[in-house]
Amino acid sequence: MKQNMGSIDKIVRVLAAVVIGVLYFTDQITGIAAIILGVFAVIFILTSVVGFCPLYLPLKLSTIKKKDA
Repeated sequence: MKQNMGSIDKIVRVLAAVVIGVLYFTDQITGIAAIILGVFAVIFILTSVVGFCPLYLPLKLSTIKKKDA
């Protein structure tokens, strides 16, 4: 797997996962919405750690800047 996520992309995903976590633990989201957003949060964290987003492949996207690579 070749990395296709830049630094800013990773930071935004981690921040989104943190926001979802805060919303969940403060009971702002519950039920099905909490489950779905929780799954997204886990995916955001995993893709940020690995630096690879599978959805970028078919779209031929990469958010890595030349100096990051």
